[in-house]
Amino acid sequence: MEETHHDFHSGFVALVGAPNAGKSTLMNHVLGVKVAITSPKPQTTRNRILGVRTYPNKGQLCFVDTPGLHESSKRLNKAIIKMALDALQEVDLIVHVVDVASWVAASYAGKERLWAQEEFVAEKLANVEVPVILALNKVDLVTNKEDLLPALQKFSSLREFAQVIPLSARDGANVESIVEVLLAALPEQEALFPEDMVTDQAEKFIAAEFVRQEIMKATQKEIPYSVAVEIERFADGETGTLEISAVVHVERSSQKGIIIGQGGARMKVIATAARLEMERFFGRKVFLETFVRVESNWSENPRALNRFGYES
Repeated sequence: MEETHHDFHSGFVALVGAPNAGKSTLMNHVLGVKVAITSPKPQTTRNRILGVRTYPNKGQLCFVDTPGLHESSKRLNKAIIKMALDALQEVDLIVHVVDVASWVAASYAGKERLWAQEEFVAEKLANVEVPVILALNKVDLVTNKEDLLPALQKFSSLREFAQVIPLSARDGANVESIVEVLLAALPEQEALFPEDMVTDQAEKFIAAEFVRQEIMKATQKEIPYSVAVEIERFADGETGTLEISAVVHVERSSQKGIIIGQGGARMKVIATAARLEMERFFGRKVFLETFVRVESNWSENPRALNRFGYES
């Protein structure tokens, strides 16, 4: 019979919040490896992503990073939100991640838009039956720390939270504290995944996400949200190099021209940055070739959405 570890806690923790709250950055920091892509733009995360960190003889955190919750009438965004909400059905804990720095700045400016987003998130969490922990993220960007008190009071009005933890996922401030809180709150049981497992995502998915991340960083306005990336080839080369062919799908010819750039300059920058991310993740040299194709209105096409991994 397999030996059990006393006081070993494991379970699933959903990271939930409005777009650009820092959910993926928090998960990546805890894992110590970049599994979920990040960018300054909202709605960078489009899929549910599992990230696993095992602390020997202590516990295992199984994060479920979810897309940002937001109101939208677009078919793609509806599919993304459904994916996020579905992920909440079988978790042991939920962490509501908040960009407290942006909220403080908006509060000073008298803008209520960000608060409406948080109310929308709270509404979606209203009927969950597992504990919800509030993570006030990006405290490193709050100049006057006294501003955290009214923020704490305001967010505490949304619901009863099991705990409230201010932190910075970017620089790691207080991240160890939330890890300890999460481990203590999870069920006492054996590890759910092998100790060396970091994610359940396929390597092709991760490669595609690195390309999409660099497109989000390099382009503006509607371009990042009109892009889907498919990996057509993912194979070992003769010299041990990983050979990857990525197809970038856009909705209009004008978008194709923007992504490629004059003389292919922008696509070269995107591909180089994506290749470096892949080499860091896969631990080997990568040969990456990219193509851009027009697939009209794919984000409103149920077949295309399903093909790209978004259940419509």
